[in-house]
Amino acid sequence: MKRAERDKKKRDLALESFESGVALLRTNPALAALKFDTCRREACTMAPRDGLVSADSNGTLHVHPTRIAEPARWAWSLAHAALHLGFGHLPAAPAERDQPDRYDLAARCTVVNRFLLTFRVGTAPDDLPLSYPGGDEEQLAARWRRTGLPAAYEHCGTAGPAADQVLVRWASLGRHIPDWPLAFATALTRTVSAAMDMAGGRRDSLDDAAPARRPWERALNWFVSSYPLLGGLAAGIKLVADAELARAHGISIAAVNAEAGEIYVNPLRTFDDEEWRFVLAHEMLHAALRHGDRCGTRDPYLFNVACDYVINGWLREMQVGAMPEGVLYDAQLAGLSAEEVYDRIAVDLRRMRRLATLRGKGLGDVLGGPLGPPRDYVDLDGFYRRGLAQGLDLHQRQERGFLPGGLVEEIRALSHPPLPWDAQLARWFDEFVPRPEPLRTYARPARRQASTPDIPRAGRWFPPEEIARCTFGVVLDTSGSMDRTLLGKALGAIASYAEARDVPAARVVFCDAAPHDAGYLPVTEIAGRVRVHGRGGTVLQPGIDLLHRADDFPPGAPLLVITDGWCDVLRVRREHAYLIPQGSHLPFTARGPVFRVR
Repeated sequence: MKRAERDKKKRDLALESFESGVALLRTNPALAALKFDTCRREACTMAPRDGLVSADSNGTLHVHPTRIAEPARWAWSLAHAALHLGFGHLPAAPAERDQPDRYDLAARCTVVNRFLLTFRVGTAPDDLPLSYPGGDEEQLAARWRRTGLPAAYEHCGTAGPAADQVLVRWASLGRHIPDWPLAFATALTRTVSAAMDMAGGRRDSLDDAAPARRPWERALNWFVSSYPLLGGLAAGIKLVADAELARAHGISIAAVNAEAGEIYVNPLRTFDDEEWRFVLAHEMLHAALRHGDRCGTRDPYLFNVACDYVINGWLREMQVGAMPEGVLYDAQLAGLSAEEVYDRIAVDLRRMRRLATLRGKGLGDVLGGPLGPPRDYVDLDGFYRRGLAQGLDLHQRQERGFLPGGLVEEIRALSHPPLPWDAQLARWFDEFVPRPEPLRTYARPARRQASTPDIPRAGRWFPPEEIARCTFGVVLDTSGSMDRTLLGKALGAIASYAEARDVPAARVVFCDAAPHDAGYLPVTEIAGRVRVHGRGGTVLQPGIDLLHRADDFPPGAPLLVITDGWCDVLRVRREHAYLIPQGSHLPFTARGPVFRVR
């Protein structure tokens, strides 16, 4: 009697641990979508003797009826067996089939265990390997048939030395045969999308019973899960749907701020999911292709209109969503770049001013600043460039369809970004401020190399006679509107490049309301002599004229003009360049190169 009670208590403990393991497994949304039955009968002939679980092709998991294990161990073993169904290792079929051999069994268990290393469910047994070879099931099985099956991977399933995968005839004749791989793939995609939504702040939990998403949210999630070209951008974009904000800033449908990584939508506009996909793709391409920075000296609104024509033509050709009524589209402009479209539409300014972007009539939908509290942004160019480049690679690898040639060309161009401003400045110095070249002579031999001590080599030296040294002029905006960070970066770069080229001194003119000639200054001391003098606007032309008339300033020496863009129209009659802050624009068409300091 005591032994029977002890056996009953043992069986109850086993049942409790098993049920806890099943509950732990069901907390995983992807594995919970796999519909399987469990058989825990003592008379079951397919239950493993020395293991925990085996699975058959009818979708039944046969478990050991009296084995006591930790719930986490049960959860891992059940997940392993269920993944055999989800990976298509046990397809249901009404006919008899040959059982998999030892190589197939080991390869399939290896693939499942490798997946569970990154998709953690429960706790794996301690005697399993910590790493697994690469390759799919067929590749591993073929390799091991040639080279032999390693002992570490021969019994890495959940049924001990027995097979944990059994092919049987489909028992429920007349009932639809389930497609477990499709169900698992669908659930896994849904889980990953929900996790990315949580990371992006678009939902609070993975619960499927979460409130229904609004149409623009569903459209954004569609890009993440189904459209790889823009999926990486969509995962990092924040949607702001605020009716009061849209009304205050005149946003009719949508607008984008590339710097903030935000798309502003008007929640009072009624569109279906397809139309919202078109709208969001339109704004994401504005941001990713950096249309706000490419405007240059063009009219910002007309350049925005030109970009709208190009983007809408691409999206129509790509069949992304449905084009809402009233957006800018002209089939005659197909194949043209934004700059070419701008040159065409700029001849009819009166009519073009009446056109409406997604933001509204007469307003550009590419915003220059965030419509909300300030935030920190890091390497935006890299984010948009990487998102489009990786999206294009995935789009073409998965053969999702053809893309317009103009869009592919712009994405490829983004993959090779322009040189940073300091590298461009260094090239400018190389061209217009050449350093003096030393002479080679055997009168002053160089140090002999250790490998060839008997071979004399010519040394480099500067002749004692007087030679002309290079110099350049700096016209520096020292008004109150100048940013001290800009001054520090620009002057530091100038000093380092000039010193590397043996430039002894540069002619410096400080300008605010009037020019202040500082004469020739050692390049390392220019930054220490800077003083912000005036307030308000800046007049730089008198400082440039001062250098033009100076007898002690060489006529071939170039000029560097450092300003924040709030200055008068300049006329420079010698080689020159401008250093201005990133995002600023000169109030005139520059004749020389413009370096934008970041």
